[in-house]
Amino acid sequence: MPNVLGYERNSVYLTLLKDALSLEHRVCICSSMAELMQKLGKNVFDIGILDVDAHEDKALTILKILVGHLGSAPVIVTSQRQDVQWIVEVVRAGAYDFITKPYTPEEIRLAVNRSVEKISMKNEIDYLRRQQNVLYNMDLIVAKSPVMRTVMEWARKYAFIDSNLLITGETGTGKSFLAGAIHFNSPRKKKPFIKINCANIPETLLESELFGHEKGAFTDASQARVGRMEQAGGGTVFLDEIGEMSAALQAKLLQVVDEKSFQRLGDNRTIHSDIRIIVSTNRNLAQMVEAGEFRSDLYYRLNVINLHLPSLRERKECIEPLSRMFLARLGRQLHRKIDDISLQALNMLTSYSWPGNIRELANVIERAILLENTRVLKKENIHLACPTVRPKPNVKPPVSRVQNLHASERKAIIRALEDNLWVQRAAAGQLGISPRSLNYRIKKLGITHWRWHRNRSN
Repeated sequence: MPNVLGYERNSVYLTLLKDALSLEHRVCICSSMAELMQKLGKNVFDIGILDVDAHEDKALTILKILVGHLGSAPVIVTSQRQDVQWIVEVVRAGAYDFITKPYTPEEIRLAVNRSVEKISMKNEIDYLRRQQNVLYNMDLIVAKSPVMRTVMEWARKYAFIDSNLLITGETGTGKSFLAGAIHFNSPRKKKPFIKINCANIPETLLESELFGHEKGAFTDASQARVGRMEQAGGGTVFLDEIGEMSAALQAKLLQVVDEKSFQRLGDNRTIHSDIRIIVSTNRNLAQMVEAGEFRSDLYYRLNVINLHLPSLRERKECIEPLSRMFLARLGRQLHRKIDDISLQALNMLTSYSWPGNIRELANVIERAILLENTRVLKKENIHLACPTVRPKPNVKPPVSRVQNLHASERKAIIRALEDNLWVQRAAAGQLGISPRSLNYRIKKLGITHWRWHRNRSN
């Protein structure tokens, strides 16, 4: 229940304030300045209500004193004066809200409730900021292996270098998290961090998502929309899976990278936005440039500085601390009390190749927590993926194709598919080719897998 401090010398309004607010708030109404200052010195208040009519010549001074004592608590000013200049001066002096007399009990209740919402929102924002500071504290990021310690050393340096950054690494290695850590440890940390996954948004919508559009720019554009580039003004834009962006959008992104400007769809006006651009990919952009699948000029502008996140199998020392971190975090979320991981379970976790990297590890730990009914996570509840090739019975590639396929190519594709749990998009990224190109080769070589829908028996 919020504490409300009021100053009101008019007996009618004094009674009105008590009657209107006492049911939902702890109310202290003062009728003199001496009493007001006494209460301020002895108590903590969440909201202030100040009538300025009795001391109009000193009103702004009294308001500033009250605002200074209450700190971030909102102050509502009441007055019979209604001229705009007076209201502007009161707001400039620190008032959160202004109510003209005469007012009703409902009007003062609404004003106080708005102040309560402001307090709640501020507290929530402060909490999220504290959580964010912990979440993106680089000293708390698991980096037990030498290669990961090197990555974090460079990440700390790159946080203060305001240049475009390319982050590479396999799917699930934590590229998005690292981008966030770099932003929230940079001079731009108080500005927005906008994340856009280029692979998850259809090409027809991605342009509007990035740059915004004007009303009527296309069939469903019933109103104007501010794009993510504009929303991120002063902050950082993180473009995940940049290798999936179409050639047309690559050309428009080049303008943003070069000039920090762009146009909304359906509008010729140029919008300038001070942003830092961080991109990530699990594909080999250099090979894509050579193959003509990615613009070379955009690649060189994005790759001013770069970081490569190693796979989890390249940082085995991180598996145990990451597992324990997920055990504690997910255990709290799932309301399961599990204190430790058995040695046998740890051996299973550390000896596995983790084709899905950290994302797969988190999923395995979560599943194990749900299955475990003791205080120690046992190996029986650690379920690791072991994909095997199970071709559709009686279906074989045409002999002509078998004769023409290159044995090493087939072996490389199957190995990449196995490493990525037979997810074609992820395997294509590992091979440095487009998903369409990989799909063509899979069909051509007659590679099948039992989990693929098109290979199931009717």
